[in-house]
Amino acid sequence: MVATAATASVFPLPPPTPDSNSKNSGKLHGGSVNFKLNTNLSSNLKVKENGQAPHKLNGTSVSLASPSERTRDEYSSHHQPRTFINQLPDWSMLLAAITTIFLAAEKQWMMLDWKPKRPDMLIDPFDLGRIVQDGLVFSQNFSIRSYEIGADRTASIETLMNHLQETALNHVKTAGLLVDGFGSTPEMSKRNLIWVVTKMQVLVDRYPTWGDVVQVDSWVASSGKNGMRRDWLIRDSNTGETLTRASSVWVMMNKQTRKLSKMPDEVRAEIQPYFIDSDPVVDEDSRKLPKLDEVTADYVRKGLTPRWSDLDVNQHVNNVKYIGWILESAPLAIMESHELASLTLEYRRECGKESVLQSLTAVSGDQKFDFLDSGDVECQHMLQLHDGAEIVRGRTKWRPKKMDSFGDMSQIPAESA
Repeated sequence: MVATAATASVFPLPPPTPDSNSKNSGKLHGGSVNFKLNTNLSSNLKVKENGQAPHKLNGTSVSLASPSERTRDEYSSHHQPRTFINQLPDWSMLLAAITTIFLAAEKQWMMLDWKPKRPDMLIDPFDLGRIVQDGLVFSQNFSIRSYEIGADRTASIETLMNHLQETALNHVKTAGLLVDGFGSTPEMSKRNLIWVVTKMQVLVDRYPTWGDVVQVDSWVASSGKNGMRRDWLIRDSNTGETLTRASSVWVMMNKQTRKLSKMPDEVRAEIQPYFIDSDPVVDEDSRKLPKLDEVTADYVRKGLTPRWSDLDVNQHVNNVKYIGWILESAPLAIMESHELASLTLEYRRECGKESVLQSLTAVSGDQKFDFLDSGDVECQHMLQLHDGAEIVRGRTKWRPKKMDSFGDMSQIPAESA
């Protein structure tokens, strides 16, 4: 009330208009709001007759009208004849809002309308990759993030393995076969079947660095009577240089009984059209992986337990986590002077959230005594439960690091005493 009185003392309020007390004032007329716009500023402001006013206001000429003229203007402004035109609202803002809505809807519709322009290329509308080569190969690009590199300033082996797994799932999703679980097809879902990996082989020629963009190509083929083989090829997206090759074998497991299952004919009919008749991208390592124990192992790391974040949607530990656990027992001297060149894993049992594991590593031959001058180093690995049950057997091969992979060693601060 104080602010209103002060304002009124400077600018006297205009008298009420003749229709201000109308019964229809502020109400809906015929289902629409009656907008009245008064653009005559003189009807809202009264100036004293003898008052001094500037000839210009904000650069605009101001004409002074007599009291009788102002009264006539006020009356005419409040008593303009009502017509259909001057009772209509300002449609410009409404039309602008409608146009914006239609443009947004059209953009969303174009994103969902991802029908292939060519029969040999299916584009993923969410930029998860594309199916090429007559629908048999899935290709996806990944940018190496800062949190995906390690002490060597290169992507870790876990990062590459996660890219392989992500590409496999997006392949199944883009093909329209993903229902639930990790890559379960509709027929698999009806029978509570999921995919589990039994063997994985990885060859790394060069590790990408932060900011690199890699292209991952993946495809599937038949493996025996009840298995499926999935291969990957990782290349530099700019140069086409091959960085990593990987091959794996998958079988089906019943989600409820946790036992391996034969491939039903209905499931085979779903996935067989996507099989490629080709040799594995990695030559199979047929050498037997030895069994290790605490006596034959050179290094043992005990008390490994999975975290909740280590579990996948099938409620067992993600297979990539096993690689990290295996390397827990690898000697630090090897990892400091060498880089992982190849990896062979045989998955024998799944691991749950309550499991307690130990990691065992044995260095082959006389290399266990001198890593720096031994050239390539080969290690045998085993991951087992605390009761001795085998989870994974593995073999790794390491090659000496190049000097430039260490970066500028002079910039590494010395440890304080």
